[in-house]
Amino acid sequence: DWSKDRIIPDIVRSLQAGIPVPVRNPHAIRPWQHVLEPLLGYLELGLIKPAHTKEQNSFNLGPYEWDVLPVQELVNIAIKEWGKGSAQFAGKAGEPHEAGVLKLDISKTISLLQWRPKLKASEAIAWAIIWYKQAEKFADKRSLIKEQITQYINR
Repeated sequence: DWSKDRIIPDIVRSLQAGIPVPVRNPHAIRPWQHVLEPLLGYLELGLIKPAHTKEQNSFNLGPYEWDVLPVQELVNIAIKEWGKGSAQFAGKAGEPHEAGVLKLDISKTISLLQWRPKLKASEAIAWAIIWYKQAEKFADKRSLIKEQITQYINR
């Protein structure tokens, strides 16, 4: 994902450019996860456990409730994994309006499907930053994706 106004791509662009990472709401709590968590979880849900979906039609596939981090910590982990960089608060507190805390309840998914996240939030952030950092050097990004999928599946 290289879209604008997405936190990880925006962090990476700032780090690549050698400019401070702008942090709008450093204390906002979010349920960070690597894209492989819900992607492979939903594939498993649809392919392996379809009987559970007939009566229970919605499932949250996210991090544990206790494994959430403030935006500032996400930025700090990203900078550490990148190996250099800094952050700066950019904007007035609460602008634009965003929820202070976002969490997902994955208890139904755990109890009915026995699905659990494999990566802690800090690991998910590190994996994403490592991928972006390596992606700068390689034209063939598919090999990087396959490598992370293999690492994820082997957990």
